[in-house]
Amino acid sequence: MTALQSPPGYLTGLNPAQRRAVETLDGPVLVLSGAGTGKTRVLTTRLAHLVASRQAWPSQVLAVTFTNKAAREMRHRVGQLIGAMAEDFWLGTFHAIAARMLRRHAELVGLKSNFTILDADDQLRLLKQILQAEGIDDKRWPARQLLAAIERWKDRAITPTQAASDGAAQLAGGKLAGLYAQYQQRLITLNACDFGDLLCHLIQIFQTHSDVLASWQERFKYIMVDEYQDTNVAQYLWLRLLAQSRRNLCVVGDEDQSIYGWRGAEIGNILKFEQDFPGAEIIRLEQNYRSTGNILAAASHLIDHNRERLGKTLWTAAEAGDRVRLIGVWDGEEEARRIGEEIEALQRHGASLDTMAVLVRAGFQTREFEERFITLGLPYRVIGGPRFYERQEIRDALAYLRLVRQPDDDLAFERIINTPKRGFGDTSLRALTIAARGLGLSLTAAAARLIGTDELKAAARKTLAAFLEDLARWRAMADGLPPDELAETLLDECGYTGMLQADKAPEAPGRLENLKELVRALEEFETLEAFLDHVALVTERAEDGETAQVTVMTLHAAKGLEFDTVFLPGWEEGLFPSQRSMDETGLKGLEEERRLAYVGLTRARIRAIITHAGNRRIHGQWQSALPSRFLEELPADHVEREAIAGLNQFSQSGGGGGGWTGGWTSGWSAPRPRAPIIDARATRIETEHRPSPAVSVGTRVFHQKFGYGLVRAVEGDKLEVAFDQAGVKKVMAGFVSVA
Repeated sequence: MTALQSPPGYLTGLNPAQRRAVETLDGPVLVLSGAGTGKTRVLTTRLAHLVASRQAWPSQVLAVTFTNKAAREMRHRVGQLIGAMAEDFWLGTFHAIAARMLRRHAELVGLKSNFTILDADDQLRLLKQILQAEGIDDKRWPARQLLAAIERWKDRAITPTQAASDGAAQLAGGKLAGLYAQYQQRLITLNACDFGDLLCHLIQIFQTHSDVLASWQERFKYIMVDEYQDTNVAQYLWLRLLAQSRRNLCVVGDEDQSIYGWRGAEIGNILKFEQDFPGAEIIRLEQNYRSTGNILAAASHLIDHNRERLGKTLWTAAEAGDRVRLIGVWDGEEEARRIGEEIEALQRHGASLDTMAVLVRAGFQTREFEERFITLGLPYRVIGGPRFYERQEIRDALAYLRLVRQPDDDLAFERIINTPKRGFGDTSLRALTIAARGLGLSLTAAAARLIGTDELKAAARKTLAAFLEDLARWRAMADGLPPDELAETLLDECGYTGMLQADKAPEAPGRLENLKELVRALEEFETLEAFLDHVALVTERAEDGETAQVTVMTLHAAKGLEFDTVFLPGWEEGLFPSQRSMDETGLKGLEEERRLAYVGLTRARIRAIITHAGNRRIHGQWQSALPSRFLEELPADHVEREAIAGLNQFSQSGGGGGGWTGGWTSGWSAPRPRAPIIDARATRIETEHRPSPAVSVGTRVFHQKFGYGLVRAVEGDKLEVAFDQAGVKKVMAGFVSVA
């Protein structure tokens, strides 16, 4: 390894605290990085310094972050410092790194190395099947709600056995722990896992196979973690197991920006770091390089009201700048009109729309801004909505590719067996599913058995046989063709491309373009497996377009971004802070809401404008609003208040207090799920006649579909039976009983 020149140039320009964070390599280190204090630069420079100072090879360093975007940026920056060696770091998201590790030890948890990673849609479909089989009313106990509870268990590394004593186990009439166990067993049968399993399986392996844990501890001399305040319990346990031997763990985070408690993040992980790793070095990055003095002072004073803090005092060498503006308006429509006027005024003075953002607390707030911006002719983009890989045609194409790669993927099989239409409808699929479960086989394997029997109608058997032939051909092609050529050929041969070409609907051309884009995406990958893993792990979508646009997004989505001008609408009691959040988690919820407000303010570089309405239409109902308590927590010296006549004024005692008339409801009605493909009653009846009898030629048997008959021939697990009413049929031995 060739060391960089000393003194290393990459340390130039770091402030004293940043340099200390880069050069403190040994032992546990907690870098408390306030908003805009150069966290990414510290992380990437520290990675480069580990290699340049000969402390470790890149392959001996594990660096974990939360988003693919952050991982790409870090690798790019490190590459600028140390060149091609940056490719050898174990650098990626928690899920990507865990998937890479788990594939090496999959057999220890009952999986094969080519296991499928299910996305949220497939997880939901799988759980619905289990609920249907158990006779659980999906209207009373929505599958989405139950799946969320299971995911929270996995966030805390709680196994099905441990879940029985958890409060959430009372869901589904006290059956949720059992459903969780069934769900896990079905995943193993499918040779699949969900995102939570990636870490939970590894934790189980590390805790039960000390040799495996020791090998990974030996491999990684240094471990670094970005956004540590957002880790959940499972991520914490996984990291602690890996780091407990060498203790060279450096975590970077900001407890004041912990805003994901609703999805499992545990702020306690960062608050108790010193307890978990005694003797840890604590380094505070407090010089802010983003915001002006007034914005920074307002945000800092606001967050000081939180109790769950390690504490830091942010400061900036920049000028004070404009004070934070607080604007009161009559209602939401007036709020959108006023913000539109502010944007146009900034634009007239030369500001680009790309430098402005409207950050809302709740998704419903965007509608009025969209309508207003359309009226004004202001280009805008709403961050969120359906992502590329979640579109129907893309999901269908991916199901084909998944089944080519992994024949036991029943969920992929179900999705595309009759897409495009092949004459293999729900009835045939139900019969195939029952047979597969009875035989303990995947749908693909069961189909190969049933095409030689009379269990299915002749047309359905013919369709299955042709489909299996196609799968075998595509699977053989996969060994010799690049992934993009395979996908293009497959989509043509299966008829999907032709189906869209024949579709006269207005959106059909766009769907075809999406498939073309999918093929182009595959060009960047050497193997189909690498591409499918990438798709499963992608968490964000890139926005394109050359026209300058105002960004409209939620506060949660804005974390990590920055804009010259930030508009913060809807600062009213019940909306922000969210009444639902406070009702569910009390003071903890209020403090997370305050951290969210802090995040919103610190996205602004030059100006921050907060608005609040005296009236707001929520789910069709007009409600009066009190200004958010957060407004009274802002320091008077750093804010400029502007209220509309007739609005409720702030109380002099501080704090908005109270709530909205009628309260704040954030519930929603989920769309009715499509009918499950598995008939629970048929499964139960079929199971009653499933025991494999000791039959021979001449045995009188009963078959659920064909009735009574006499065995004429026996060939392995297949029987030829002369049925009294249905005539001579070939059936599986496991689906008859001795009469």
